[in-house]
Amino acid sequence: MCLLTTNDLERIFEKLDMNGDGYVSIDELKWFLEKTGFKFSIEELESLVGKKSFDFNEFMFFYNSILIEIDEEVESDLVKAFKVFDLDGDGFITSQELECVLKRLGLWNGKDCKNMISYYDTNLDGQLDFEEFKNMMVLTTTSLI
Repeated sequence: MCLLTTNDLERIFEKLDMNGDGYVSIDELKWFLEKTGFKFSIEELESLVGKKSFDFNEFMFFYNSILIEIDEEVESDLVKAFKVFDLDGDGFITSQELECVLKRLGLWNGKDCKNMISYYDTNLDGQLDFEEFKNMMVLTTTSLI
């Protein structure tokens, strides 16, 4: 996930503040979200934001709260994916488990799964715990973008 800098957020805020009053209104936010493919009613946005307009600091808080929510969803999805690979439920993914799941999914290309595991195995125990798996998935996903 790509995080925006404060400068990026300032530029976005300025673009959203179409009337230049130093606040982004719910209507301005709704317009932007619709342009980016998200559909919310005014009532939903007021409930989400908690007010009819907000200044830059409140805008940053709103952005950060959305990131936390997205991060929690991603974490939940990663937990589910980890469980798919952790066939024996011991909290670790071995090279044998990885190979078995990749074969079932039709994704195994004959490569040595030990090498794949060792690349992300930061504590060098020969298997992936959840944090190592998460790092593998995040690094693999971001390298594809």
